[in-house]
Amino acid sequence: MNQYQFFYDISGLAMKVHNKFGYGLLESAYEAGLEYLLKQNGYKVERQVYLPMYWDNVKLEQSYRMDLVVNDNIILELKAMAHVDSDHRRQLWNYMNLTHLPYGMIINFSNSLYSEWYHRKDNGNIEKINLESLTREIEPI
Repeated sequence: MNQYQFFYDISGLAMKVHNKFGYGLLESAYEAGLEYLLKQNGYKVERQVYLPMYWDNVKLEQSYRMDLVVNDNIILELKAMAHVDSDHRRQLWNYMNLTHLPYGMIINFSNSLYSEWYHRKDNGNIEKINLESLTREIEPI
């Protein structure tokens, strides 16, 4: 099995949510549906996970909320907009760097479902996972 199979699994569940609800709803509706399906499929899921901000050792009066954290190592950043741009990617990458969680995924529930997958390496570099190379690893040639 491919080391990134969970990205495919999550994408498939997101597609089920998209097929069920269509597009045009608020992000929170897709979040609730995806949380439900992930849990039904045996994933541990936390929703709206609090992420505090610090200046050195001082906790600031600013925090963020990550949409979904799956199995304590995958951040799912959900969108419901026309397109994903660099600011949305930067948001996910910042969450990955602040938490040191190794995997991140942007899922956009627009008129057609769109997702991007990322892996944070031990050195802190974030690499986009290429769907085509993964397909070749999973499917026999």
